[in-house]
Amino acid sequence: MEYQVPQFIEVEDKIFGPFTLKQFIYIAGGVGVSVAIFLYTPLFIAVLLIIPIAALTAALAFYKINNKTFIEVLEAGFNYYTKGRLYLWHKDTSERSQTPAAPAPIVVTRQKLGLTQGKLQELAWSLDIKDQNQPPV
Repeated sequence: MEYQVPQFIEVEDKIFGPFTLKQFIYIAGGVGVSVAIFLYTPLFIAVLLIIPIAALTAALAFYKINNKTFIEVLEAGFNYYTKGRLYLWHKDTSERSQTPAAPAPIVVTRQKLGLTQGKLQELAWSLDIKDQNQPPV
């Protein structure tokens, strides 16, 4: 039995003319807020408030940055400024970065274990058996 596999599932359906459902909701919300501001405030103040609302509405509905919607970019920016950050520091030991007045860098070296094949087999054998007193076979 053959089944049709849906393709282009990343593309949203155009529901309201040339607009997707999300775009229509953003535009309808922006127009609604703009009309309310226009009706209840003086004309000069209304125009000053409606212009940024119209710009935000257009950006939410149509603008993409690096193939991401504007709302995703706003969310990422909000999370960046409100959540904690993890900083990893690596000491730069290149000659350019060291100034003459800088103290000498601390060098930490690891001690070699000196693990040979015989010691490794002996260790594996001691881990495999339950009674440590038995000699290896």
